[in-house]
Amino acid sequence: MNERRIIPIAPAGRGLDSPLPLPQRPQLSAPPPLALYVHFPWCVRKCPYCDFNSHTVRGEGSTLPEAEWLQAVVADLEASLPQVWGRRVHSIFIGGGTPSLLSAAGLDTLLTAIRMRLPLDPLAEITLEANPGTVEAARFRDYRAAGINRLSLGIQSFDDAMLVRLGRIHGGDEARRAIEIAQASFERVNLDLMYALPEQSLAQALADLETALAFGTGHLSCYHLTMEPNTPFGHSPPPVPDEDAAADMQDAIESRLAAAGFEHYETSAFARPHQHSRHNLNYWSFGDYLGIGPGAHGKLSSHEGIVREMRHKHPARYLEGAAKGDFVQERREVSVAELPFEFMMNTLRLTGGFQSSLFASRTGLPLAAVAAELKQAQAQGLLEVGNDFIRPTERGCRFLNDLLQLFLKD
Repeated sequence: MNERRIIPIAPAGRGLDSPLPLPQRPQLSAPPPLALYVHFPWCVRKCPYCDFNSHTVRGEGSTLPEAEWLQAVVADLEASLPQVWGRRVHSIFIGGGTPSLLSAAGLDTLLTAIRMRLPLDPLAEITLEANPGTVEAARFRDYRAAGINRLSLGIQSFDDAMLVRLGRIHGGDEARRAIEIAQASFERVNLDLMYALPEQSLAQALADLETALAFGTGHLSCYHLTMEPNTPFGHSPPPVPDEDAAADMQDAIESRLAAAGFEHYETSAFARPHQHSRHNLNYWSFGDYLGIGPGAHGKLSSHEGIVREMRHKHPARYLEGAAKGDFVQERREVSVAELPFEFMMNTLRLTGGFQSSLFASRTGLPLAAVAAELKQAQAQGLLEVGNDFIRPTERGCRFLNDLLQLFLKD
C-alpha cells in the first residue's frame, strides 16, 4: 500500500508561526540555469503606452549606431565573463526596442561573438523580438540562417483603427504578411496581442484572437493594456474599457485559448504542447540571467550570494561608458530578507507553481523561512500547498498582487 509522503514546511518541534533564524547569506548548493539577455534600445517610433527602455534615433538623416552598439555589447560581455566562467547558457533573448532593425550581418556578428565567448547549449533557444514592418519581415530568412530559432512578433492587434490608436507603425495586412514570412523560416513563433485597447469591444478583442489562432502558431502572449507612468498614455489616458469589461475580455480569451489546446502556463503566456518559452520559464523559475546592452538587467548567483545588476540605461551613456569599460550603473546584493518575495514574485506567475524543493535550491534558504506566509496564503484561499508542490489557486492567479504582498517584508 502506497502512502502519501508529506514534506513538512517547518522543522519538527517548530510551529509555523515561530520565526526561523536565517543565514547571513544564501546557502546555495549550485547555481541555477543561466540565460543571456541582450538589449537593443532603438525603435522607429516610440509607442505611447511603452515604458521599456526604447529610444528613437533623432536628427535628420540619422542612422542607427549598429556598429558602435555591437562593439559595446561584445565588450560588455567580455567584461562580464569572470562572473559566469564555466557556466553553460541555455537560452538567449534579444529584446528591445526593435531588434529586428538590426541588419542580418550585424545579428550574425553578435551571435558569433557570443558563441566564441560562452559555452552555448546545443539545443539553446535563441529568440529575437521583431515588429511586423515589411522591411524587417524581409530579413527573417537571414535571421534564421544566423542562428535565431524563435521569433516573437509584436502584433498587438490586427485592427487598423486600433493600431493607429496604439501608435503602431504597421497595419493589419503587414502583420498578417509578417506572420506568414516568419512561419516560413521559424518553427517556433510567438505572437504578442493586447486587449482592453482604447474603445475596444469584447467582439473586437476576440476577433484579434481568432485571427491569431488561424495562423496556427504555438505560443501567444496576451497582455492587458496598462497606463504606465511617464508615458503619453499615462499622462493623458485614452478611453479604455472599464474593469468589468476588461475582466470579461480576459475570461473570454482564456476560455477560447483553452478550447484551442493552449495551456495558460504563466500570467500572460499561452502555449501549445512543447512550445513554451524556455527563456521566460527560466526567469519565472528564479533562474540566472546575464543582461548586456543599454539598461539591461541581470541576476547572477554564486557561493557569495545573489546579485542584481543594471547597465547604464541611456544608449548614449552606455556607448560612452563602453570606451572606458564602464557598463554597470547599479549593482547590489539581494539580501536574505528580500529573497522570499523575489522568488515568489517570479514563480507564482506560473499557474502550475513550483516544486517545493525549488525554493531552497534557488534562494539558499529553507522552505520553513516562509512557513507562516504559506499558511496565511492557504487560509485566504490564494495558495495550494501539496506534497511536493506549491501553486496559486485560481483566486491566487486572479489576485496575484494580494498573494505576493504576503511575502513582502516591511
